[in-house]
Amino acid sequence: MTWDKTYDVVVVGSGGAALAGALAAAHRGLSTCVIEKTDRFGGTSAYSGGSVWLPGNHVLARQGVDDTVEKGLTYFGAVVGDRTRPEVQRAYLETGPVVADFLENTVGIPLDHRPFPDYFDAPGRSDNGRSIFAGPISAGEVGDRLADVRPTVAADQFGAAADRSTLDGGQAWIARMVLALDATGRADLLLSTGAERLVQDQSGEVTGVVAATPDGAQTRIRARAGVLLAAGGFERSAELRKRWQNMPTADWSSSHPRTGGGDAVVMLSAVGAALDLLDQSWWCPATLFPNGHAAFTLGMRSGIIVDGRGRRFADEMLPYDQMGRAMRAQMAAGSEEFWFVFDNSSGDRLPAICVPEPDRGELTAAGLWHTAETVADLARSLGIDPAELSATVDRFNELAERGSDEDFHRGEDPFGRFFVGATDAAQCLRPLGGTRFHAVRLVAGDLGTKGGAVINRDGAVQRPDGSVITGLYAAGNSSASVSGEVYPGPGVPLGSGMVMAYRAVAKMATRIGETGAVTPS
Repeated sequence: MTWDKTYDVVVVGSGGAALAGALAAAHRGLSTCVIEKTDRFGGTSAYSGGSVWLPGNHVLARQGVDDTVEKGLTYFGAVVGDRTRPEVQRAYLETGPVVADFLENTVGIPLDHRPFPDYFDAPGRSDNGRSIFAGPISAGEVGDRLADVRPTVAADQFGAAADRSTLDGGQAWIARMVLALDATGRADLLLSTGAERLVQDQSGEVTGVVAATPDGAQTRIRARAGVLLAAGGFERSAELRKRWQNMPTADWSSSHPRTGGGDAVVMLSAVGAALDLLDQSWWCPATLFPNGHAAFTLGMRSGIIVDGRGRRFADEMLPYDQMGRAMRAQMAAGSEEFWFVFDNSSGDRLPAICVPEPDRGELTAAGLWHTAETVADLARSLGIDPAELSATVDRFNELAERGSDEDFHRGEDPFGRFFVGATDAAQCLRPLGGTRFHAVRLVAGDLGTKGGAVINRDGAVQRPDGSVITGLYAAGNSSASVSGEVYPGPGVPLGSGMVMAYRAVAKMATRIGETGAVTPS
């Protein structure tokens, strides 16, 4: 192979995991190249709320949250079980505080904690959560790099007006990490440069990547210490979603249409990597929009969710991944549609968090929002048996009047109460009444797939026989998630991705020695 450029570390992707890994490399004195397929940095991470789940970190302690790594391990182990290897789980949680310290005290990213409950009632749970966030950053501070940071999902996919005077959440993470990489002087960040294949030598070691440049040519980039593959999942590949998850479309994902196309899993397969959790995603309810895309929807304050028969099937205030899984179970049983049914007692707007907020007129014209003066008429509009939907609403109203959801236990968990500021279950149960009833179409959406390379505790990619593919590491949604088939708490996708990328780079550094960095050529 004739190389066009040589670096110590090549990072494929530019989401939270990728940029954290690149920062870890640059701050170790390693020459680093980040290649991003699209014209903006951030991937799905830029769309996210920016929560990073790292138990026992110094930010939590500073803000008075009583937490330790051991409490986190107790909780994580109870929820995830043995679906993933205990040594990888422990590596994630034990290294989490190290990464938080690195990001704030070495890189200089200001961090804070924002309360958001863990998602399962299990030993070690924190009702305050373990989430840390990057501090907001103004457009003035971001400067010329603002145009390189992917905008919010509302602006990027739904054409909503974007106020970019201040970046928060996932955008703050991406902007701050890009600026920090620029400041190191050791990192080249390449947009519109898509990795096409991994290069292996005769021994099977991964030695670099072949990528397409903005002008359509190919460039061959050598990685002396290793390649970190953190290029997202395959949620935007209709063929792979159908094959591994039996999903009818790839359009309901929250990720950008050009990211998550499965590039990573295809490259991993080509070099003989072991793959796992291909049937899994970070699921969520999502509101369907006229453009065929779907927007992540959570925090229902009132109303009910019914299937195509007009029946409730779960606690509507479940953590979103659990509600998404309940919807997936209904799909497997033959239900084709889901409707969020609510009244106008608090106005005619969606009583939930959905970004962008749906426009009633546009969704009505598309057949995705129905309104009627009675439940029976609403059912007819939806093509549902009026007797079924009326019976469902009557039953829910009866339970609401009693103040206890005997059917699905709504409001009994701290997560459900969090969004309505409730102190007991009864406050989460408001009967449906008012003078109008609405129904908005929901689908089983996702925040990305979570199946990919099987990695060890250092992020190294393994073969089916357990041996390591030398020179190849994976993190984020390009790897099989350390959380297995569950979503333990807010920020686990970003947190685990950042930590495993950090550990991968630490391992790469040992391959060439701390002072063995080379200048890009």
